[in-house]
Amino acid sequence: MSSNPADAQPVSRIGDIDSQAASHLEQWMARHIDDHEGPITVERFAGGQSNPTFRVGTSLRDYVLRRKPPGVLLRSAHAIEREYTVMSALGPHGFPVPRTFGLCEDESIIGSAFFLMELVEGRILWDPKLPGEHPADRRAIYDAQIDALAALHEFDPAAIGLAAFGKPGNYFARQLARWTKQYRASDAPHDEHMEKLINWLPETVPPEAPARIVHGDYRIDNMVLKPDRPEISALLDWELCTLGDPVADLTYYLMMWRMPPGERIAMDTVDFAATGIPTMEEALDRYLAVSGRVLDRPIDWYIAFNLFRLAAILQGVAGRAARGQANNDRALSAQGRVAPLARAGWENARRAGAPA
Repeated sequence: MSSNPADAQPVSRIGDIDSQAASHLEQWMARHIDDHEGPITVERFAGGQSNPTFRVGTSLRDYVLRRKPPGVLLRSAHAIEREYTVMSALGPHGFPVPRTFGLCEDESIIGSAFFLMELVEGRILWDPKLPGEHPADRRAIYDAQIDALAALHEFDPAAIGLAAFGKPGNYFARQLARWTKQYRASDAPHDEHMEKLINWLPETVPPEAPARIVHGDYRIDNMVLKPDRPEISALLDWELCTLGDPVADLTYYLMMWRMPPGERIAMDTVDFAATGIPTMEEALDRYLAVSGRVLDRPIDWYIAFNLFRLAAILQGVAGRAARGQANNDRALSAQGRVAPLARAGWENARRAGAPA
């Protein structure tokens, strides 16, 4: 997490940890962390659309606590147990993730399940256009992101204890079924482009590929960079991680080059030659060269899939906001993002051969 104290907020919001819960947390830490030294302090981090996240300070070290929000949740959402499992598996094998310190599924401690992990100091860069960086550093940061993603996809899940982490079958078909179901469960208003994507994408899925670990939300603001150089210290936010087709993970990352104007990470105004940021084609070529993979469908198909998936996720965020379970103010604006993303998804589907 960011080392900037301004990123932690004392404001009372859904999922906050009150003084009684903090006392229970400290007792839990004393029982489960061998070298724990109290007392503790708890501050909430800004951001986080899904799982409330906190900085837990002690005299020995600072931790990050991730918890499920309280209340009735959509099935399979807020999967902090999966975050904990995958980071605990990857860390001992040298992949850059925070060290984990314990998972608690007893809701009586702070009101919902949670886990503790290391607070990794460094830089979290929120804008993929990287203002203030030199062109050579921008290119180096992008190269580091692409190479780390390729390295993640090299792991054999079974070899690191994650053989049962995902379900069998075609990953794209599973994801389309999952997010269509959650989209329907979120009281979504009618959107013609989402309906077209729901009908067309399942009919054109790529063939099943050998399963690899997919992060599911691979983007620059889910990474901690070294304070003084363009290297990744830790990849964060594994809530959507599963086993599946690594090309889906890659093309989720590439999706920002096709984002509709107005999205925070949209690249439509970038001068690639001047900034040092690679074009989408250059980023794709680097990944394919490093990994040796090939695409079974036009890049536009994968971008359409990922834009649909993101729109469905945001519809779920909007649904939680409507039910009073929003974790920050940005959740309240999620509904307005769904339609432009769906429209962009259908535009990419048309490029991939979808009928008018």
